[in-house]
Amino acid sequence: MIDPATLGRRLRAARERRGLNQQIAADSIDIPRTALTNIEAGSRSVSTLELGKLAALYGQAAGKFLTDDDSALEELSIALPRALPELQQSSAFEKAVRRIIALCRDGANLRRQLDQSRDAAIPNYAAVLHSTSEAIRQAEMVAAEERRRLGLGNAPIGNLAAIISAEGIWVAAAELPDDFSGLFLNHVDVGLAILVNGGHSQVRRRFSYAHEYAHALFDREQGISATRQANASALVEKRANAFAAAFLMPAEGVSEQLQLLNKGHPSRLTQTIFDVANNSMSDTEIRPPAGSQTITYQDIAIIAKHFWVSYEAAAWRIRSLNRLSQQEVQTLVSQRDFGNQYLKLLQFTGLLEDKLIETGEREQELRGELVRLATEAYRREEISIGRLREIAVNLDLPEGEVVKLARVMRPGN
Repeated sequence: MIDPATLGRRLRAARERRGLNQQIAADSIDIPRTALTNIEAGSRSVSTLELGKLAALYGQAAGKFLTDDDSALEELSIALPRALPELQQSSAFEKAVRRIIALCRDGANLRRQLDQSRDAAIPNYAAVLHSTSEAIRQAEMVAAEERRRLGLGNAPIGNLAAIISAEGIWVAAAELPDDFSGLFLNHVDVGLAILVNGGHSQVRRRFSYAHEYAHALFDREQGISATRQANASALVEKRANAFAAAFLMPAEGVSEQLQLLNKGHPSRLTQTIFDVANNSMSDTEIRPPAGSQTITYQDIAIIAKHFWVSYEAAAWRIRSLNRLSQQEVQTLVSQRDFGNQYLKLLQFTGLLEDKLIETGEREQELRGELVRLATEAYRREEISIGRLREIAVNLDLPEGEVVKLARVMRPGN
């Protein structure tokens, strides 16, 4: 059980981070200011009801105040450099990450003001890992469940960033180091956030979004996690990769595509016919034409295009579903240049290009959610016109136009 002094210190730190004085905080939860002073000093116990109200006021889960781990409430400015030592080596990296975090913090504050926090609605599938096979099993199961929950069926996912954003997670692409695919962040100041490498091709960014979404579902208690080349062998990273493949390319969806291509069936098929007259059954063996079931680089490219994933991701996903042998998939992966040439021929260059996308595009979902929150907060008179202008400037949007559109929504205009 946590001692009252430690609990009081944590509550005081959380209040100060929110910029609230004791009187406002006490009034908000309907207790005397002296009572809150004593709670923060550790000289008065706090009831479960009072703790719940304070936690909601400070935008935190009540359990975080009771944990034995002080890092759960650690300042983000302290936690970031420790989790990402690369920040000190690249000013561009640091600038990009801190910009997105600042925007997410603005958004988290607006959500609290509007009582629209949604992080608790995202399922938490945290589970212990002991082996790679267990990681894959968990990933496949949760990917199928998330597709069901989100109503995605077996169809290709369109705007993946928009789907994740709709779950209350901040998403953006940023200028990250080459060996970084993405970052996942969970902190009381910002909520849940995902950053992917804006220098990667669209299909790599999509896979990274799905990978980091897996961390939000499985590993959110870690706080900050980076997906680097150096940690690819970690079990949690293998689980996230397996989730991304299964989420983007559902097993039944891949099977459907192979059937449409008339590929991937056994070399011999046995069909049973029921004879109603004699009340008996007979087996008939069907042999497809020799070589007709061979999956080629062109088939891999077509499936990659269908699910909007990379050629390699499609090949290995089909292998994971036991539709290719290890030797066959290695041969097909070695033919990726032919597959990519085929995609270029059909002008599906978005699957191949590696380029840093423009700021507006890489922050599209984050920007849209922030503008919605800010204009709604202005309409409700939760923020001033000056604060609205400040948010517009932070988003690199014309402040005059944002203010003009917001004023239309204001009562009395």
